[in-house]
Amino acid sequence: MDFVKMQATGNDFVLIDARGLELDWPELSRAMCDRHFGVGADGALLYTRSGAGDLHLRMLNPDGSEAEACGNGLRCFARYAAEIGLASGPDITILTMAGPRLASVSADMVRVAMGAPELRPSAIPVELQRDERNEAGPVIDYPLAVDGADVRVTCVSIGNPHAVHFTEQPVSGFPLDSIGPTVEHHGMFPQRVNFEVANVLSRKSIKARVWERGARETLSCGTGACAIAVASRLKSLAESPVAIELPGGTVEVEWDGRGEVLLSGPAEVVFKGEWKS
Repeated sequence: MDFVKMQATGNDFVLIDARGLELDWPELSRAMCDRHFGVGADGALLYTRSGAGDLHLRMLNPDGSEAEACGNGLRCFARYAAEIGLASGPDITILTMAGPRLASVSADMVRVAMGAPELRPSAIPVELQRDERNEAGPVIDYPLAVDGADVRVTCVSIGNPHAVHFTEQPVSGFPLDSIGPTVEHHGMFPQRVNFEVANVLSRKSIKARVWERGARETLSCGTGACAIAVASRLKSLAESPVAIELPGGTVEVEWDGRGEVLLSGPAEVVFKGEWKS
């Protein structure tokens, strides 16, 4: 089976043409994403095409679970689709579990419209105590009891659930390896959650790290960057557009406070290979 290895600001994927294939995709994702015995990746991207010509994309995590949305994965696939002629032009509509997403490909950037953020607790989903419920949302600076640490999260869905913690402590020294999995599996999040820690550097720049649900810490996360930008606007900490600086590189996120979130950054093919199962 042929595959393509791609990366977007260090968030790396194996991209597979799944047309006509019926395989145990969760098991294959676990095997291929393994960095010692497989290809090594933060996820597996599976693309197909419907009879109507629509492009469909699924994203599986290294633990075999399926993500509803993946901003960097979308940017990678859009770059690939444009380069090999799967799309007829620079503007590409891609169907995902979270709905259709429009990508625009240029020489050095791929921009994806990630949909409008969801702030209602039940739709993220976030489970609150009865006396704390506000079904209209948003959930801002909610205190979590996590290993004795003072963690306050602002919750957003970008097609998948996110909890963002803004801190004065440099994110480089934040104990993400221990706090991240505790937040991911916290009882407040029935479908688990992606967890971001962020330092606001200015009204136009934020530095962050991400613990991804089903993947551990990654060098970059597209939906995580979008969630950070939305949370920063909700807390009046930053403007739009804002640069989100992640360990693997910087992406730009735009959100006007009402409509879709726009994610922009580079994406490229790393190599092509053949997987022998």
